[in-house]
Amino acid sequence: MGYESQISFTLDTICPWTYLDKNRYKKTKYNDSDDKMQKYITLMTTYGKEAGIEFDFNGTVANTLDAHRFIQHYQEELGAETADKLVNSLYAQYFTHRAHPSTSETLLKAATEAGIEKATAEAFVGDEYEGLSETKMLIREQVSNGVDSVPYVVIEGKRRDFTLEGAKEVGEYLKTLQGVAKEST
Repeated sequence: MGYESQISFTLDTICPWTYLDKNRYKKTKYNDSDDKMQKYITLMTTYGKEAGIEFDFNGTVANTLDAHRFIQHYQEELGAETADKLVNSLYAQYFTHRAHPSTSETLLKAATEAGIEKATAEAFVGDEYEGLSETKMLIREQVSNGVDSVPYVVIEGKRRDFTLEGAKEVGEYLKTLQGVAKEST
């Protein structure tokens, strides 16, 4: 396994040199190829349309820790169904409406769509430390379990668990679920 390095930028938002350098770095991720990036966007757009998603890849790429903290809190407080509604709202806001993935506005809109009382959601969002250490601990736990990419899906079976890494076609999910059902009889 190769070395996984971390790249940290120290920058100033009014310095033209850091702006220039950041853009140069961004181009290296696709070997300075706008063509490769366009192919990726075309492919994902096609996959999205097949799944009923109208991707818009022009939104802000940003840290999503607050969104994870938000989802985790309400999953623990109100259950998986509420967490699922939050996730669906956050996906739609980010991928189809260019909403920032972790702003208070985005999180509160998701809360409203999930049926969470506005005052309760505002109080949680306003306290940036509530649930933060627990969320970071859960992230570290996933990393220590070997999870280094998403989606990472574990389907619990009667005799063993089934793991699916990366985006899968519907047929692969059906095959896995049929395997769980077969082992459970």
